[in-house]
Parts: sequence; C-alpha cells; structure tokens
Amino acid sequence: MATIVQTVDLKKTYLLGKVPVYALRGVSLKVEGGDFLAILGPSGSGKSTLLNLIGALDKPTDGKLLIEGVDVSTLNDNQLADIRRKIGFVFQFFNLIPRFTAQENVELPMSIAGVSRTERRKRSEELLETVGLKDRMDHKPTELSGGEQQRVAIARALANNPSFLLMDEPTGNIDSKTADEIIRLIKGLNEEKGVTIIMVTHDQHLTAQTKRTVRMLDGVIVEETVN
Repeated sequence: MATIVQTVDLKKTYLLGKVPVYALRGVSLKVEGGDFLAILGPSGSGKSTLLNLIGALDKPTDGKLLIEGVDVSTLNDNQLADIRRKIGFVFQFFNLIPRFTAQENVELPMSIAGVSRTERRKRSEELLETVGLKDRMDHKPTELSGGEQQRVAIARALANNPSFLLMDEPTGNIDSKTADEIIRLIKGLNEEKGVTIIMVTHDQHLTAQTKRTVRMLDGVIVEETVN
C-alpha cells in the first residue's frame, strides 16, 4: 500500500505569553492506504495538535509532514487549499449548516470544487444511501438525531473522494448506543470501501474497532499497537 500520511520528528511549540508550551515533542508516524488508525490520549497529550497538523490546518515548528509524498511545509496558500481537498474532515459537533437539508450539506464540498449539479445530486444520494439515510435526504439538521447528523457529516466528508478521513472525537457528542452504530459504519467504510481513516479519541472502547492504536502522552507517542 502507498503511504498516505507520514510525519517525521514533528514538533509544535506554542508561546503562552513568554512561556513556551511544547505541544508535540517529536512525533514520527506513517499511515498506509487502507489503514484505520486511532490516536488515543488524555487531554493535553498532543493528539489534537497532531490532528490539526495532519489536516494542514496548522504548521509545525519543526519536522516534516508528508501527504501523499508532498512536504506540506513547502506549499503556498493555494497549494495548501488543494491538499486540504484530499482530506475528509469529520468533527465532534458535526458542523452542518442548519438551513441546508442533509443532501445540500453533502453537496456543499462538491459545489465548492466545481462539480456539476447533476453529478453532485447523484453522488450525494449515493453517499447518503451508503450511510443509511436515503429516506432522510430532505431533512434539515434540526430534524435529525445526533447519530443521523454525524452520518450526514461522514457522507459530506466523503463527497470529494478524499485520500483519507480525519476524525476528531466522532462519537464524543452522541450517546453510547448511537456511538456503537457510528463506529460500525466507520469500520464498514474502512473494510468494505477501503477508506483510510485517522481517528483522534480519548475513548479506549473505540480503539478495539480499529486496525492500529497510537497512544500519546506529553507530546510524544508512548505506545503503538496492532489491534
């Protein structure tokens, strides 16, 4: 399998006033196509910082981030925007547009990318069927349960055929029963569709469903296991 994401001695330091905060102290990680990786750790471990860097939402203080072999630190703003289109983001709080229907929310990334209306409509219907929401396409977020909203968010993340999905606590804002359903859906996307997934979580229960787990503490990887 081709390497999708690679970090090499990645470091990130923030200044809190004049005091340096070492969020990442040197993280080296490799994610291959078809992988399903959980990044586990308590608050303050550096996992959210690592997620932001892998998502090209922030730049490292030192070290390298390679996405499909491209060193992200060498890119200008337009090239960074192109790289971000290779990433499907799924957030804890869904980030759906309230006035849009489920289908319109899924179509939005395709509209921004210049996909034709006919193709947007076709693909959004296919994706919503994939996540089990074929009969809820015309409903707005306020008419959907938390689990259904997260399914829409996952469909939206897949809209532009990303190289990988980056998930930030995807079950953190829903009840445990619904969380189990979402994890089964995510696992199915990985096993049946070959979607590469990097999931950041603090919930050890979720990691059993993934292929690999990386545990972080104080800005470094302290353990890596194959599940």
